[in-house]
Amino acid sequence: MPETGYLLAVMGIGFVITFALRAAPFVILQPLRDSRVVATMALWMPVGILAILTVSTLRSALDGGLDRLVPAAIATAVTIAVHLLGGRRTVLSVGLGTATFVVLVNLS
Repeated sequence: MPETGYLLAVMGIGFVITFALRAAPFVILQPLRDSRVVATMALWMPVGILAILTVSTLRSALDGGLDRLVPAAIATAVTIAVHLLGGRRTVLSVGLGTATFVVLVNLS
């Protein structure tokens, strides 16, 4: 069993590294807050994430047959509708789309 000082040193080093890695993006992005690139990424990244999730879901649904494809298509439509009608809230649209898919798959 390692000694207490050694364990505390390892925990301290782990804390410092974890804190630095979590703080680094905020420090790096601070000067870029007014950048057009960051503003464009903030606008298009949620759409990109939704597109990747949709392609991934539909691809796996195609492999699962018709009993997976119909719920995936309905869930995709729900996700798109909630995203467009709900003020482009990505968490809300992805959450409701995922819940729709899970419910429909478990009902069939």
